[in-house]
Amino acid sequence: MVFLVQNAALPVKRGGVKTGLRHRRSKTIFFYLTRELFFAFFVCFLFFFFVFFVNQLLLMAQAILAKRVPLHQVALLILYSTPAIIAMASPFACLTGTLMTIGRLSSDNEILVLLASGFSYRLVFTPALVVGFLISCFSFFANDILLPAGTVQFSKLYRRILISSPALELEANSVKHLKKSVVVTGPVLENAIRDILIIDRTNDGERRIITAKEASLEDTGDGNLTINLGEVFVKSGKENLKRNYDYALAKRVKYSIPQEDIVQAVYSVGPREMSSVDVRREIKTKESALLDAMEGEYRKITAEEAGLENILREGRGLAITDHFFSTLSDWRYSVQTARDMLNDRILSLYRLEYFKKFAIPFGALSFVLAAVSIGLMASKSGQTVGFIIGICISVFYWVLILIGQSMGTRLGFSPFWSMWFPNILFIAAGLGLTTMRIFSK
Repeated sequence: MVFLVQNAALPVKRGGVKTGLRHRRSKTIFFYLTRELFFAFFVCFLFFFFVFFVNQLLLMAQAILAKRVPLHQVALLILYSTPAIIAMASPFACLTGTLMTIGRLSSDNEILVLLASGFSYRLVFTPALVVGFLISCFSFFANDILLPAGTVQFSKLYRRILISSPALELEANSVKHLKKSVVVTGPVLENAIRDILIIDRTNDGERRIITAKEASLEDTGDGNLTINLGEVFVKSGKENLKRNYDYALAKRVKYSIPQEDIVQAVYSVGPREMSSVDVRREIKTKESALLDAMEGEYRKITAEEAGLENILREGRGLAITDHFFSTLSDWRYSVQTARDMLNDRILSLYRLEYFKKFAIPFGALSFVLAAVSIGLMASKSGQTVGFIIGICISVFYWVLILIGQSMGTRLGFSPFWSMWFPNILFIAAGLGLTTMRIFSK
């Protein structure tokens, strides 16, 4: 009786009541699936975050802690490094979380109940796509906004640590390339370095080679790296003068490396640490410089062509045979130089990183179609199977990214296809599996 009264109070037909009730149920199911997907994503995110944290951060922190750097500074270094881990962990967590959620719903027959109630697979795919899009945006924000900001703060803090503890830069059996010198160290015994080699240049342009049987670090309090050398041998001289060189022997020598030489060589910001806008700006700058250089090469060829044509018109063609073939060789070299400029390695690296900044974050969205279709195939133990499959697919995806980077930098493949091919592959696989699932019913 109550149902009839409610129907009488509604200004719509009975079909409208059914449509409204179906719409409310669809919304309830949508929010239910979205909540389940986000919960599984959060659990998987913690797993992947921990894995990347151990592999990328704890090793760095351990190396710094070994030099007695204050714990709060190590904690700040770790904090400034987390945006890179967030950006990397999010897509893989989305993939694994979607597989686990859909696998559980399928193994518990909840998907079957939805289909039996008259709902379509669209109700399953829609929340997964929404969650995948939101996670992709979150990952892109961490990679494009938080990562550059964290890198700047990381660099500043690391420089302050080096200035206060310059000994961080010298380790046993290592080679350190500083701004104006190269330091090669031997084994460290009882806080002293056994055997050390220093190569540098003086202000007069002389090249010096300094060797010592032992060395120790001294804290002068000014931030400079001072090395006390024992049993020292020094050879210095200018490279363009073969016999202009000097030798010197000394019992003790103090060698000082300015802090700006240490700081400048420690941490440089590359395209990975830049925002996509900054990387795009750098690409345009480098492309403009390369185009100017190529234009200069072609202008050189044009000028030589005009000069050769004038000589030939004057009837002195036979007399310039050697000059003619020499000019042809120069042209070939200039053309090859221009072609090599187009395949500049540094420019290729910037282009790869630019497309990678979009490909990896939005890999979460490309995973969704394939993850839902694979999850629907689960018959039992859906969560466990989904987690295992997610790990395997994550490793496979990362291998494809590494192969794309190698092909883009070494073989000159298109940066776009090198980075986006894995995403396109998963989108195509997802669409294929989805089509097969729909038409099989």
